[in-house]
Amino acid sequence: MDDRVELRQAMATDAAAIRELTRAAYAKWVPLIGREPKPMTANYEEALARHRFDLAHIDGTLAALIETIREADHLLVENVAVSPSFQGRGLGRKLMAHAETLAKAMGFGELRLYTNQRFAENIALYRRLGYRVDREEVVPAGVVTHMSKRL
Repeated sequence: MDDRVELRQAMATDAAAIRELTRAAYAKWVPLIGREPKPMTANYEEALARHRFDLAHIDGTLAALIETIREADHLLVENVAVSPSFQGRGLGRKLMAHAETLAKAMGFGELRLYTNQRFAENIALYRRLGYRVDREEVVPAGVVTHMSKRL
């Protein structure tokens, strides 16, 4: 990735930009699963008060984000979203590496995430990054694939 990425922690005033980017990033999945994925419907004002968001900017434009949640014994990646115009540049990988750094700094030896079972390209990426499938969970909206990585 040749782009100069500036990473900063989000503030409450970033909620609208986070919502807009997330809706654009996840729109491609709506035809596949027949509904809006969970991140498209989240209340980002509330999430910003409870979770950590790190924003990746390229030339002053919000290009990607990662949302993490500190759990008792691990860091959970709740959401990774890359603007469609910035996809394919390695931003997702960069943000996942950032999450690993955060988890280690918090004293955790494990990072966890979950995704829709039908998002095969995401699962393939996470596997390439060293994540393993821990379990699949049937929920009313489909099947959730839970993954983790020891750090």
